[in-house]
Order: sequence, then C-alpha cells, then structure tokens
Amino acid sequence: MVFAKTFGNYFKQKRMERGLTLREFCRVNGFDPGNISKIERGLFPPPQSKELLLKYGAALGIKEGTEEWLVFCDLAVTSAGKLPPDIVSNDEVMNALPVLFRTVRDKNLDEEDLEKLIKAIKRELR
Repeated sequence: MVFAKTFGNYFKQKRMERGLTLREFCRVNGFDPGNISKIERGLFPPPQSKELLLKYGAALGIKEGTEEWLVFCDLAVTSAGKLPPDIVSNDEVMNALPVLFRTVRDKNLDEEDLEKLIKAIKRELR
C-alpha cells in the first residue's frame, strides 16, 4: 500500500492519472492554475467545504461515496490537522484514539510497521 502523504500529493497524482498538465487541467475545469499549484505543493490548505471538494473531486474523476472519495476527503481534513467528522461523532472510536496515538508515538513506527498495524486493525474490524 502506497500512502499519499498529503492532500496536495494526492490531488496531483489524480490529475496526472488523467493525463493533464496543471494548466490544461485548470483550463478545462475553470480553475486558477496558481491556486491549484499552491494546493498541490501544500502552500494553500486543502479545501474544507464539501462544495469545493465535490467540484475538485469531479474534475479529478473522483465520485462521491467511493473509496477514492473517502481518501480525498480524509486527506483534506487531516492535512488541515483535523479529524474526519464521522470519526469525531463515533464515541467508541474517539475513546480508542488515545491508545492508538500512544502506541504509534511509543513505538516510533516506520511505514512498514504502520502498514502492519493498519492490516491488524482491519482484520480486527471484520
């Protein structure tokens, strides 16, 4: 599993998968190339409004409700230093987060270890 580390990286990856240069992508979709460039480079924060996420998602071929949509939205929220609303509203998950944070912090996990932890959590949730 390859992690898109930031919203900007994911945005750029999805744009490039569509075979579009930054300027062409912006021209076709009516976006400002300077702003999109700054989003991709992490100089502008990711959009937080659902309306703008839907607009960018549609331009990138990301459909609402898909796994890609969840990744897109989660990266937008977490890149802004926040937690996704569905996580915040789940008391059981919120109560477990401090344990997860301590585990990750105490173990000083590298990417491989983090991947193993994610797989273990997914197995446990089945």
